[in-house]
Amino acid sequence: MRLWTAEQVRVRPEIVRLGYFGSYARGDWGVGSDVDVIAIVRKTTEPFQRRSLEWDFSDLPVTAEIIVYSLREWGKLKRENTRFSRMLDRDVIWTFSMVGE
Repeated sequence: MRLWTAEQVRVRPEIVRLGYFGSYARGDWGVGSDVDVIAIVRKTTEPFQRRSLEWDFSDLPVTAEIIVYSLREWGKLKRENTRFSRMLDRDVIWTFSMVGE
């Protein structure tokens, strides 16, 4: 994951934070588990449901799914303090984070 992250940060300067959560972050993954990836980008014009199409996971040894938030969306999610946002706060392992973010 760290090697993949380094490559993504190199080719995508809009990345502010990148990490993973779910079973791989908790350490309870099993056969058939995928890695759940989260990206925070400065901004994006792509609709939320199409953002994952732009990411290449072929260098990862397992299948992956990604959620991509803009900084503004990420801030809104954190303010809403939903069950999902609390889980992310608790479980995400950040593999990249810009200083000050």
